[in-house]
Amino acid sequence: MADKFEQLEQQLELFIENARQMGIIVSDFQPQGGQSVLNQKLHTMVTGMQEVDKLRSQVQDVQIPLEVFEYIDQGKNPQLYTKDCMEKALAKNEAVKGKIDVFKKFKTLLIVELSKEFPHEMAKYRAVRGDDRPS
Repeated sequence: MADKFEQLEQQLELFIENARQMGIIVSDFQPQGGQSVLNQKLHTMVTGMQEVDKLRSQVQDVQIPLEVFEYIDQGKNPQLYTKDCMEKALAKNEAVKGKIDVFKKFKTLLIVELSKEFPHEMAKYRAVRGDDRPS
């Protein structure tokens, strides 16, 4: 699986380098002899696009969250998306754990209070549950 991404990455890097070189050629364009160099570079770019297009079928099944593209649009490193997702999941996990702990404490206090108010009923409740612990 990594191999298909490596191929695509290599082709994209080559395409980017060719685009950079074409920018240099265009910015320093010389009418005599420059046209053939520009034509050759254009042909190389078209060939590069065709190579990238050939690799499209290998990565067609890859799902990328739209938020990753938003990170890229904002000039952020897309690898930060994973880090941010993990941090959000950790924070949510801590919040849920806190709620669970509070509910456990509430249940314990509720059983204690119910045992004080309704000792016979709570004794039956503990017997049904098989809980011999005093509440």
